[in-house]
Amino acid sequence: MTQAQRQHRFAVILAFALVYFFWGSTYLGIDIAVERIPPALMCGIRFLIAGFFMLAFCALRGRTVRYSPLQLGRMAVVGILLLMGGNLTLSYAEMHVASGLAALIIAVTPLWFLVLDSLLLGDHHIAVRGKIGLGLGVAGLVVLLWPDLMTTSALGRVQFWASVSLLFGSFSWALGSVLAKKWKSPDVDPFSATAWQMIAAGAANFLVALALGDLSRAVWTARGIGAMLYLVVFGSWVGYTAYIWLLNHVPTSKVSTYAYVNPVVAVFLGWLVLHERVDAYILAGSAVVVASVALVTSAQVTAKGAMEEMPAVESMGD
Repeated sequence: MTQAQRQHRFAVILAFALVYFFWGSTYLGIDIAVERIPPALMCGIRFLIAGFFMLAFCALRGRTVRYSPLQLGRMAVVGILLLMGGNLTLSYAEMHVASGLAALIIAVTPLWFLVLDSLLLGDHHIAVRGKIGLGLGVAGLVVLLWPDLMTTSALGRVQFWASVSLLFGSFSWALGSVLAKKWKSPDVDPFSATAWQMIAAGAANFLVALALGDLSRAVWTARGIGAMLYLVVFGSWVGYTAYIWLLNHVPTSKVSTYAYVNPVVAVFLGWLVLHERVDAYILAGSAVVVASVALVTSAQVTAKGAMEEMPAVESMGD
C-alpha cells in the first residue's frame, strides 16, 4: 500500500468516525438544548448561525453562492422540510421522549425514503429485500412503542403522541431529501445549497419562535448554549462536511450505514449521560429497526429496466 493509499484510507476511516459519532450525538445535544431553550428558538438560532457561516465560507473559497429565484425557492422548500418539518418536530418530541428512543424511531427514515423515491422519482420497483425491510421496520416500531401503547397514564399518552409525531417528522425529512435529489442540478454547489437551506429553515423556525413568544420563555444557561453550539459546530459543520466528502469518495451503500449506527450511538450516550431507560423493549425494538434499515439501505430498486442502488439520506440530527 502506497503512502497516498494509506492517507486516503485514514481519511475515510476518520470521516466515517465523525459521521457515526457526531450525528449520533446530536440527539443528546438536542435533548440538553431544549431543557431551557424552546425548540423553535433553538432551531432558528442554530440553523441561522450555521447557514450564514457556511455561506460565508463558501463565498471565501470561491464557490457559487448566487442562484436564481427558482433555485433559491427550491432550496427553501427542501430546507424547511428537512430542518423545520424534520428537526423542529424532533426537538419538540425530545421534550417528552428519551433521545435514544427518538433516534431509534427516526431510524425508519430510509423506509419513507424508499417509498417516496419510488413514487416521486419515476416508475421504480421495490426489491423483495426492501419490502421485507419495510415490514420489519413497522414491527420494530410497534415493539418500541408497545409500553406507551399499553399505558393509561396521561404522561404515557403524551410520550406516545410525541413518538408518533416523529414518524411525521421523518416523513418530512424523507420528502425533503427526495425533492433535493429530484431538483439536483450540476450548476448547484452542494455546500452553498445546504447553507441556503439552513438559512431558510432558520428564518422559518425563528418566525415560529416569535409567534409563540419563545424569546420571553428562554432561559440562557451555559449548558443550553453549549449544547446549541455543539449542534452548530459538530452536527451541522463537521458531521455534514464529512458526510459530503464520503459521498464523493466511498460507495453510497457504505455511507448509508450511518442510518443504523447513529441510533446505537444515541442510545448509548443517552444511557451514559442522561441515564435514560434501556429495557427489553428498547433492545428488542432497536435490533429489529436496525435490521430493517440495513435491509432497506442495501436494497435495490428497478428503474426503467436498470438496477439502481438506493442513495443515502441525510441525518435528521445533523
